[in-house]
Amino acid sequence: MERLPDLAGLTHAEKDALIHALWDWVTALRQEVVRLTAEVTRLQGEVAHLRGQMAKNSRNSSIPSSAEGLKKTKSMRKQGSRPPGGQPGHSGSTLKQVAQPDHVVDHPLPEVCDVCGESLTGQATTEIRQVFDLPPVTMEVTEHRIHALRCTCGKLHRSEFPPEVTAPVQYGPGVKAQAVYLTQHHMLPVARTANVLADLYGVPISTGTVQAMIGEASERLAPTVARIADAVAQADVAGADESGFRVAGKLNWLHTAVTDTLTWLGLHAKRGKAAFEDFGLLYRLKGTLVHDGWASYRELTCTHALCNAHHLRELTFVHEECGQAWAKRMIDLLVSAHHETVAAHGQPLTALRIQAIRTHYEAILAEAAAANPEKPASGRRGRTAQSVPFNLYRRLRDHADDVLRFTTDPRVPFSNNLAEQAIRMPKVKHKIAGCFRTTEGAQAFCIIRSYLATLQKQHFDLFQSLIQVFKGNTPQPNFSG
Repeated sequence: MERLPDLAGLTHAEKDALIHALWDWVTALRQEVVRLTAEVTRLQGEVAHLRGQMAKNSRNSSIPSSAEGLKKTKSMRKQGSRPPGGQPGHSGSTLKQVAQPDHVVDHPLPEVCDVCGESLTGQATTEIRQVFDLPPVTMEVTEHRIHALRCTCGKLHRSEFPPEVTAPVQYGPGVKAQAVYLTQHHMLPVARTANVLADLYGVPISTGTVQAMIGEASERLAPTVARIADAVAQADVAGADESGFRVAGKLNWLHTAVTDTLTWLGLHAKRGKAAFEDFGLLYRLKGTLVHDGWASYRELTCTHALCNAHHLRELTFVHEECGQAWAKRMIDLLVSAHHETVAAHGQPLTALRIQAIRTHYEAILAEAAAANPEKPASGRRGRTAQSVPFNLYRRLRDHADDVLRFTTDPRVPFSNNLAEQAIRMPKVKHKIAGCFRTTEGAQAFCIIRSYLATLQKQHFDLFQSLIQVFKGNTPQPNFSG
């Protein structure tokens, strides 16, 4: 370190110059300390943000479990809440013997005892075992013949083919239904579906033919799916969600609107308002819409309810990663209130109980406000970035009525799981295929999937229903749900 000069031998002017130099040096050091302090603060915030991002998983955020790779995932369900095996009320599917088997194979006893050689007489006891198996399945060809005959008067009489028989050679409704059932409900790729039909039934079919069958089903089902959309728009309570969907190499958005008994899916290049306007469904909704709080939904004039499954995940992150105790208390309150509404079996909670839940809710928010003061405006353009805990607290505060809607209206669910489930299987299809190659194919999938998901909710036989679709007798779901 450089030593200071001997001040005894300096003149007054030299001492003044040295003092000014030292003052400038100290000032520069102070400025550097201020700059470095600001830089450290910025980096600490960045590190905290990155640590928070790394700590997010399917348990404490909206990241799907499939995005976590081979890491062991954690469930928010408490251990023992649902033990392994069938749950109470589940009918089960245990194989049981039938009274009238299709075939009986009798295995007779020997005529004499293999020890003493005496004839076996008397009444034998009988034990039966039954084997359930599939019979051999082969292609069945039905030939249609028409006849022509000219009368002696000159008129030509000619019989007619059935209206569904339009070509010299064609596939019947059973084959078409099987192709659509496998690709649109069980999410098999088109090529694998063609292989399955060839291997199991001896059906020599091309991928282009399978695609044509999917297109035919879509065309036949479009009017019914339009009625499903109208019915959802008239529902007292509906859920909505959207997710990215790649089509022809470009990002599109899969939108869904659902009720307990109806499912509608639609594809659009946009995520928000433009899609809502083109579809028209959500703008016609006058009941309550359950959603994840995304800003575009807020512009709709209906009543709103927020998905509390999202809140539980975010609160878990704030509690476990940010160390804020109020988040755990909010989790306990929301879960407890949910259990109360379930136990009420569709009956509303009492006004006194609703007020008690709201009072407890606001007391927890007061704790959150004290732990997360709002950062002052930075002077830069735009909103000042706030912390994750503050943003969550602000949403719970500003939209408290929507968060607790499930306590005041027994028709409103605790979460938006129905809408999220409607998107889950299409995402499986998307992963299998990589992306849809054409917009037409993706839109056909949305139409067919809307129909099948609705029928599944209403306990229709999907395969038999598709057979009727290709016969021209499309089964209609109950639209009043």
